[in-house]
Amino acid sequence: MKKQITILTFSFVSIVLLLHFIFKTDISQEIYTALHFISYALLTWFCINRKSLTAWTFGAMLIGIGTGYDFPAFSTHLKIFSDIFLKLIKTIIAPLLFGTLVVGIAGHSNIKQVGRMGLKALLYFEIVTTFALFIGLAAINISGAGENVKMPDDVELPETVTNSKQDVNEIILHIFPDNIAKAVAEGQVLQVVIFSILFAMGLAMVSENKRKPLISFAESLSETMFQFTNIVMYIAPLAVFGAIAFTVSKYGLGVFENLFRLLMTLYLALLAFVVLILLPIALVAKVPLKKFWNAIAEPVTLAFATASSEAALPIAMENLEKFGVPRKIVAFVMPTGYSFNLDGTTLYLSLASVFVAQAAGVHMSLSQQLIMVFTLMLTSKGVAGVPRASLVILSATIASFNLPPEPIFLIMGIDALMDMARTAINVTGNCLATVVVAKWEGEFDKALDIESKGSN
Repeated sequence: MKKQITILTFSFVSIVLLLHFIFKTDISQEIYTALHFISYALLTWFCINRKSLTAWTFGAMLIGIGTGYDFPAFSTHLKIFSDIFLKLIKTIIAPLLFGTLVVGIAGHSNIKQVGRMGLKALLYFEIVTTFALFIGLAAINISGAGENVKMPDDVELPETVTNSKQDVNEIILHIFPDNIAKAVAEGQVLQVVIFSILFAMGLAMVSENKRKPLISFAESLSETMFQFTNIVMYIAPLAVFGAIAFTVSKYGLGVFENLFRLLMTLYLALLAFVVLILLPIALVAKVPLKKFWNAIAEPVTLAFATASSEAALPIAMENLEKFGVPRKIVAFVMPTGYSFNLDGTTLYLSLASVFVAQAAGVHMSLSQQLIMVFTLMLTSKGVAGVPRASLVILSATIASFNLPPEPIFLIMGIDALMDMARTAINVTGNCLATVVVAKWEGEFDKALDIESKGSN
């Protein structure tokens, strides 16, 4: 039944779009309006029968496009929904980053427990995710996907980083907080991250009995903010509807050409990351590629289909053990990688943040983009379990750089398609990291290694 509803809905919507773009001049306005209302009703019916946040968000985007085009005057008032949503998202950022970073660092940074393997894994994570960020940065600057999105005249842009006159010393000083409460209140996300990292490092150095209560508190805070995020995300379709309707009424339908370019930019950048970074790492580490792919094909496919790294984690860990990685390494590297080695997500964040600047008509110099990349390198850690974590981090980052939030809702319209690809790369990167660390430690299955060398 659901399949039939889907086919009926999108067949009808496709026919309406075809009539609009090809035969509009031959159709009376009354018939044209009636067809649109039928399309809205079918899309609503589709969403009701698909009890999925992604389906509701996608349906809201399509209805928002039609509403913004058909009722531009009315749509200008719908932006309040997206404004409410953004306010709620901003309340999540500071406690979420604090809780997840403290648990991620203090819970795994006991050198006596983690030892050499932990240091190597974290070094690997930082190097690879940094490459991912720079590839994303290069891709969006080459494609210019956000350029020529005309901002409406009656929307005031906040003062941007391009207008700041800070020298290098002031920029560096601005990274460090002088008052954590002030940093939270002003949304200075990088200062919150620095405080959280230092706090977690200090916590990791105290005795177990004194460390345990604070780690428990941070874990409880993290879990609470995860659930808080879940609640807030229920209004995401309404926010997308309002934002898209407002955007179309102001920008016109031409903006979706930019979204398609952004989507293609992401997929090509992720492909480049696999070919230029992950593949050479696998070759240098002498990972048997065919058997490695056979081991990760199922979890990567599952991650792509569900857009959830967590859904793929159990089968990925099981398959890596069968592949020849010791359980103790799998049990450490995979969960840690889910916090510190999100290759696809970090690439997407650098790409999306510059897209926001381009869409807002803000020119960011290379040095300003590098500072933003450094911010993303820190803020993207520790939030793997958050639904739509990329949205939270992206919102925090552009707020730190005084960029307008409106282009984020354009990105949300295609976020489901983007999320599938970046999640698949997250899982692929973490599986490869686990094998590389096992090789690095000399604990990869020796028999399997010898067998793979003989077959190559």
